[in-house]
Order: sequence, then C-alpha cells, then structure tokens
Amino acid sequence: MKRVLLCVAYDGTAYSGWQLQDNAPSIEGELNKALSDIHGEEIRVIGASRTDAGVHALCNMAVYDTDARMPGEKVSFALNTRLPDDIRAVWSKEVPDDFHPRHMLTEKTYEYRIWNADFMPPTKRLYYYHVSKLLDVEAMKKASECLVGEHDFKSFSSIYTTAETTVRNITGIEVVKERDEVFIRVSGNGFLYNMVRIIAGTLIEVGLKRKDEGYVKAALEALNREAAGPTAPAHGLLLKDFRFME
Repeated sequence: MKRVLLCVAYDGTAYSGWQLQDNAPSIEGELNKALSDIHGEEIRVIGASRTDAGVHALCNMAVYDTDARMPGEKVSFALNTRLPDDIRAVWSKEVPDDFHPRHMLTEKTYEYRIWNADFMPPTKRLYYYHVSKLLDVEAMKKASECLVGEHDFKSFSSIYTTAETTVRNITGIEVVKERDEVFIRVSGNGFLYNMVRIIAGTLIEVGLKRKDEGYVKAALEALNREAAGPTAPAHGLLLKDFRFME
C-alpha cells in the first residue's frame, strides 16, 4: 500500500463543488472514477479544500491510497487521459503513509476576480464577477487591513458552517487593480465556509461607496453574519496557491 499526493486544477463551472454528491457531478467524483479505472481498484481521494459549486482552482491537493505498482509521479499523466477537459492533475508524487493534507500546516491563497467596466467580455463571464460601477480600490485596500491577523471571523462565515471555532488567521490580504480587473487576494492557514466570498462582497460594498472604510472593522467586531456584506458569487473565486509549511 502506498499514498499518492495529487495537485489538481479545475474549472468549477460544471460541478457541484469538490465534495462527492449523490446526484450531481463533483471534482472528487470525477477523480475517484478515473483513478479507480487506472488502478483497477476502488479509489477514494481525500481533498485538502472543499471548494463550493462554481469555484475554480489552480492547485487543490488530494491524497489516496493504492496497492497499484504505478510510480506516483506517473499517475498524473495517466489520470489526465481519463479526466474531463475541465479537470487536470498538475503533478503527482508518492508521500509517506501518514501524510494527510488536512492535518498539515498549510497556507492557501484565494483570489476573488472582478471585471470592473461597463461590459463583461464573454470570455470572462465564467471567471469574473461583473461590477460595472467604478470601484474605489484605495478605499477597499484600507478597509481590508483590519482583517489581517488572528480574529474571530464569525461575521464572515455562512450561518450553515459546521466549524468548531470561527477563529482563523489571515496572513495577508491585498486588493489590486490592473486596468479593468480588480483582484482581492486573501492568504491564510484555513478558511470558513464562504469566508472569502463574504470578505469580497463586503469590500465591494466599500468600493461602491455604499459603506465607509470603517464598515469592515465594525462587521468583524460584531460577530454577526448580518453585520457584513453579501456573499459574492462563486464563479469569481479561484484557489490560486497552496503551500505546505512543513
């Protein structure tokens, strides 16, 4: 028996999210099916991040165990011949038997992408949230600063979260404008359900001048989901980077 680590990229548009669903396509389901076919045994992957329906990723991680003799570094090549075109194994390798992506110290970076112009180009519509009114990016930057560090992010979590604690550590946040594109990049050791999308929706409220720069700090301190802004649409969110810290 050996354990294989996969780095997986995907366009989440057609999927119900990462997690296996009984009656809807999922990233996990497609991986399980393809790997079971390759190895001739039932395979069940364990993912590091359970991204929501419509969310995209460049580098989600997953492990699985197998008795097959295929070298770990060859799995990605075989896997990509069997996966749909909107899912790709970026690389694969064998890891120690006790390696578990959810138990390791990690840093993930999510990027929320906004198309900030009058019209949305058709080729961007599945990957950017369209905001036609000009955003005040400088105000968004200043408002976001209070989120860095360890805080109770209860206001920035879905009311349906099952997390034991809503305390999380944000290691960095930046708001960047490049021509018609605005990127909100949030890095941290772990995230709550819908957390980055709620942060994005709250900062957009500031950028649209519906709220002032103190709105984000007040929402953080309120510990109440109703104090923060709306949950931004899933299709603007990308898991951009994933690093194991040890």
